[in-house]
Amino acid sequence: MSGREGGKKKPLKAPKKDSKELDDEDMAHKQKMKEQQKALQEAKSKASQKGPLTGGGIKKSGKK
Repeated sequence: MSGREGGKKKPLKAPKKDSKELDDEDMAHKQKMKEQQKALQEAKSKASQKGPLTGGGIKKSGKK
């Protein structure tokens, strides 16, 4: 009756992995990604301040 309890018990959580050391290329890449994210946020905030770019809808010509 110990079918479920047999065998090796699994740990509840996986052990933490050692953090690998970052070299110069990794640091430069992270810095570049941060700068791109910051620029994107600034562009979004500027775009939200202005009105819509187009009038929207179907443009009709003056001809009948």
